[in-house]
Amino acid sequence: MSTRVFNLTEARFECTFGRGCAGICCKNGRPPVSNDEEARITQRMDALLPLMRPGAASAIEQAGFMSRRRKAGTHSLRVVDGWCVFFNAGCVLHQLGAAEGQKYRYKPFACATFPLERDHTRGWYVRQKGLLGEVWDLPCLDPAGGQAAAASSLGDEVRLIEARGSPYATVDVLSRVEDRQDQQGLGVTESPLSGPGPREGQVPAGPARRAPA
Repeated sequence: MSTRVFNLTEARFECTFGRGCAGICCKNGRPPVSNDEEARITQRMDALLPLMRPGAASAIEQAGFMSRRRKAGTHSLRVVDGWCVFFNAGCVLHQLGAAEGQKYRYKPFACATFPLERDHTRGWYVRQKGLLGEVWDLPCLDPAGGQAAAASSLGDEVRLIEARGSPYATVDVLSRVEDRQDQQGLGVTESPLSGPGPREGQVPAGPARRAPA
Protein backbone atom coordinates (compact mmCIF):
# COMPACT_ATOMS: atom_id res chain seq x y z
CA MET A 1 0.00 0.00 0.00
CA SER A 2 1.50 3.31 -1.08
CA THR A 3 -0.93 5.54 0.85
CA ARG A 4 0.58 6.44 4.20
CA VAL A 5 -1.77 6.04 7.16
CA PHE A 6 0.30 7.23 10.07
CA ASN A 7 -1.24 4.98 12.77
CA LEU A 8 -2.20 2.00 10.60
CA THR A 9 0.16 -0.47 12.24
CA GLU A 10 -1.07 0.12 15.80
CA ALA A 11 -4.75 1.00 15.19
CA ARG A 12 -7.57 -1.48 15.77
CA PHE A 13 -10.83 -1.60 13.83
CA GLU A 14 -13.50 -4.08 12.80
CA CYS A 15 -16.95 -3.28 11.44
CA THR A 16 -19.49 -5.34 13.39
CA PHE A 17 -22.62 -4.25 11.55
CA GLY A 18 -25.13 -7.08 11.82
CA ARG A 19 -23.04 -8.69 14.57
CA GLY A 20 -24.07 -6.49 17.48
CA CYS A 21 -24.04 -3.12 15.73
CA ALA A 22 -27.24 -1.80 14.17
CA GLY A 23 -25.47 0.80 12.02
CA ILE A 24 -25.00 3.57 14.58
CA CYS A 25 -22.54 5.41 12.31
CA CYS A 26 -25.53 6.07 10.00
CA LYS A 27 -27.72 7.43 12.81
CA ASN A 28 -28.11 11.18 12.22
CA GLY A 29 -25.26 10.70 9.74
CA ARG A 30 -24.77 13.45 7.19
CA PRO A 31 -21.71 12.55 5.10
CA PRO A 32 -20.40 15.08 2.59
CA VAL A 33 -21.18 14.27 -1.04
CA SER A 34 -19.23 15.55 -4.05
CA ASN A 35 -20.89 16.61 -7.30
CA ASP A 36 -19.71 13.42 -9.02
CA GLU A 37 -21.07 11.25 -6.22
CA GLU A 38 -24.39 13.07 -6.33
CA ALA A 39 -24.62 12.49 -10.08
CA ARG A 40 -23.93 8.75 -9.75
CA ILE A 41 -26.62 8.39 -7.10
CA THR A 42 -29.13 10.43 -9.12
CA GLN A 43 -28.62 8.24 -12.19
CA ARG A 44 -29.64 5.11 -10.25
CA MET A 45 -32.44 6.60 -8.18
CA ASP A 46 -34.97 4.38 -9.96
CA ALA A 47 -33.24 1.32 -8.53
CA LEU A 48 -32.60 2.86 -5.11
CA LEU A 49 -36.10 4.06 -4.24
CA PRO A 50 -37.62 0.54 -3.92
CA LEU A 51 -34.85 -0.40 -1.45
CA MET A 52 -35.48 2.53 0.86
CA ARG A 53 -37.67 3.16 3.88
CA PRO A 54 -41.06 4.44 2.68
CA GLY A 55 -40.68 7.73 4.52
CA ALA A 56 -37.20 8.31 3.13
CA ALA A 57 -38.28 7.47 -0.41
CA SER A 58 -41.20 9.88 -0.10
CA ALA A 59 -38.91 12.62 1.23
CA ILE A 60 -36.57 12.21 -1.74
CA GLU A 61 -39.40 12.29 -4.24
CA GLN A 62 -40.62 15.53 -2.70
CA ALA A 63 -37.36 17.40 -2.18
CA GLY A 64 -34.28 15.40 -3.18
CA PHE A 65 -31.62 13.66 -1.09
CA MET A 66 -29.14 16.49 -0.55
CA SER A 67 -29.08 18.83 2.43
CA ARG A 68 -27.84 22.42 2.37
CA ARG A 69 -25.67 21.62 5.38
CA ARG A 70 -22.00 21.64 4.45
CA LYS A 71 -19.17 19.43 5.66
CA ALA A 72 -15.60 19.24 4.36
CA GLY A 73 -16.36 21.95 1.82
CA THR A 74 -19.40 20.36 0.19
CA HIS A 75 -23.08 19.60 0.80
CA SER A 76 -24.18 16.53 2.74
CA LEU A 77 -26.87 13.86 2.59
CA ARG A 78 -30.20 14.41 4.28
CA VAL A 79 -31.41 12.74 7.45
CA VAL A 80 -34.99 11.38 7.66
CA ASP A 81 -36.46 10.18 10.95
CA GLY A 82 -33.07 10.26 12.63
CA TRP A 83 -31.18 8.15 10.07
CA CYS A 84 -29.29 8.80 6.87
CA VAL A 85 -31.83 8.99 4.08
CA PHE A 86 -30.23 5.93 2.43
CA PHE A 87 -30.26 3.75 5.55
CA ASN A 88 -32.73 0.86 5.68
CA ALA A 89 -31.41 -1.83 8.03
CA GLY A 90 -28.14 -1.18 6.22
CA CYS A 91 -26.90 1.13 3.47
CA VAL A 92 -28.94 0.78 0.29
CA LEU A 93 -26.16 2.51 -1.67
CA HIS A 94 -23.80 -0.27 -0.57
CA GLN A 95 -26.47 -2.89 -1.29
CA LEU A 96 -27.04 -1.71 -4.87
CA GLY A 97 -23.34 -1.33 -5.60
CA ALA A 98 -22.59 -4.82 -4.27
CA ALA A 99 -25.37 -6.28 -6.42
CA GLU A 100 -23.70 -4.68 -9.43
CA GLY A 101 -20.29 -6.02 -8.44
CA GLN A 102 -18.76 -2.84 -7.00
CA LYS A 103 -19.84 -2.22 -3.40
CA TYR A 104 -18.44 1.32 -3.18
CA ARG A 105 -19.78 2.56 -6.52
CA TYR A 106 -22.53 4.75 -5.03
CA LYS A 107 -21.42 5.23 -1.42
CA PRO A 108 -20.04 8.67 -0.55
CA PHE A 109 -16.27 8.51 -0.19
CA ALA A 110 -16.51 9.44 3.50
CA CYS A 111 -18.71 6.40 4.17
CA ALA A 112 -16.77 3.99 1.96
CA THR A 113 -13.45 4.84 3.62
CA PHE A 114 -14.67 5.06 7.25
CA PRO A 115 -12.88 5.04 9.70
CA LEU A 116 -10.03 6.53 7.66
CA GLU A 117 -9.79 10.31 7.92
CA ARG A 118 -7.39 12.94 6.64
CA ASP A 119 -5.88 15.43 9.06
CA HIS A 120 -4.69 18.70 7.56
CA THR A 121 -1.22 18.36 9.08
CA ARG A 122 -0.55 14.64 9.61
CA GLY A 123 -2.36 13.15 6.64
CA TRP A 124 -4.43 9.96 6.65
CA TYR A 125 -5.12 8.12 9.89
CA VAL A 126 -7.48 5.57 11.41
CA ARG A 127 -9.99 7.28 13.68
CA GLN A 128 -9.55 6.00 17.22
CA LYS A 129 -10.98 6.92 20.60
CA GLY A 130 -8.78 9.58 22.19
CA LEU A 131 -6.89 10.40 18.98
CA LEU A 132 -6.87 13.92 17.47
CA GLY A 133 -9.98 15.00 19.36
CA GLU A 134 -12.16 12.11 18.17
CA VAL A 135 -15.77 12.89 19.08
CA TRP A 136 -17.62 9.73 18.08
CA ASP A 137 -17.94 7.37 21.03
CA LEU A 138 -18.33 4.21 18.94
CA PRO A 139 -17.20 0.77 20.13
CA CYS A 140 -15.52 0.11 16.78
CA LEU A 141 -13.23 3.11 17.32
CA ASP A 142 -12.04 1.96 20.75
CA PRO A 143 -8.63 0.28 20.35
CA ALA A 144 -9.14 -1.42 23.72
CA GLY A 145 -12.18 -3.29 22.42
CA GLY A 146 -10.29 -6.21 20.94
CA GLN A 147 -10.99 -5.45 17.28
CA ALA A 148 -8.90 -6.71 14.40
CA ALA A 149 -5.69 -4.97 13.40
CA ALA A 150 -6.56 -2.09 11.08
CA ALA A 151 -3.69 -3.01 8.78
CA SER A 152 -5.57 -6.21 7.88
CA SER A 153 -9.19 -5.05 8.16
CA LEU A 154 -8.94 -1.81 6.14
CA GLY A 155 -7.21 -3.03 3.00
CA ASP A 156 -10.16 -2.24 0.71
CA GLU A 157 -10.57 1.23 2.18
CA VAL A 158 -6.89 2.12 1.76
CA ARG A 159 -6.94 0.87 -1.83
CA LEU A 160 -10.01 3.00 -2.53
CA ILE A 161 -8.13 6.09 -1.31
CA GLU A 162 -5.25 5.18 -3.61
CA ALA A 163 -7.59 4.68 -6.57
CA ARG A 164 -9.80 7.75 -6.16
CA GLY A 165 -8.18 10.21 -3.81
CA SER A 166 -10.42 12.26 -1.55
CA PRO A 167 -12.95 14.55 -3.30
CA TYR A 168 -13.34 16.65 -0.13
CA ALA A 169 -11.45 19.23 1.81
CA THR A 170 -10.09 18.04 5.16
CA VAL A 171 -12.69 17.92 7.92
CA ASP A 172 -12.61 21.02 10.10
CA VAL A 173 -13.26 21.53 13.79
CA LEU A 174 -16.83 22.75 13.20
CA SER A 175 -17.68 19.57 11.29
CA ARG A 176 -16.34 17.46 14.15
CA VAL A 177 -18.47 19.36 16.68
CA GLU A 178 -21.51 18.88 14.44
CA ASP A 179 -20.71 15.15 14.18
CA ARG A 180 -20.82 14.86 17.96
CA GLN A 181 -24.06 16.86 18.22
CA ASP A 182 -25.66 14.77 15.48
CA GLN A 183 -24.77 11.50 17.21
CA GLN A 184 -26.28 12.83 20.44
CA GLY A 185 -29.42 14.00 18.63
CA LEU A 186 -28.59 17.60 19.44
CA GLY A 187 -27.49 18.80 16.01
CA VAL A 188 -29.07 21.75 14.25
CA THR A 189 -31.06 21.14 11.09
CA GLU A 190 -28.83 23.37 8.98
CA SER A 191 -25.32 24.74 9.15
CA PRO A 192 -24.93 28.37 7.94
CA LEU A 193 -26.01 28.70 4.32
CA SER A 194 -23.38 29.63 1.77
CA GLY A 195 -25.90 31.38 -0.47
CA PRO A 196 -29.62 31.71 -1.29
CA GLY A 197 -31.63 28.57 -0.78
CA PRO A 198 -34.21 26.83 1.42
CA ARG A 199 -33.89 27.36 5.15
CA GLU A 200 -35.06 25.14 7.98
CA GLY A 201 -38.70 24.22 7.53
CA GLN A 202 -38.85 25.44 3.91
CA VAL A 203 -39.15 23.17 0.89
CA PRO A 204 -38.43 24.70 -2.53
CA ALA A 205 -41.12 24.55 -5.16
CA GLY A 206 -40.61 21.96 -7.89
CA PRO A 207 -37.71 19.50 -8.26
CA ALA A 208 -34.77 20.34 -6.03
CA ARG A 209 -31.26 19.01 -5.58
CA ARG A 210 -30.74 20.76 -2.24
CA ALA A 211 -33.25 20.26 0.52
CA PRO A 212 -33.54 20.84 4.24
CA ALA A 213 -31.80 18.12 6.27
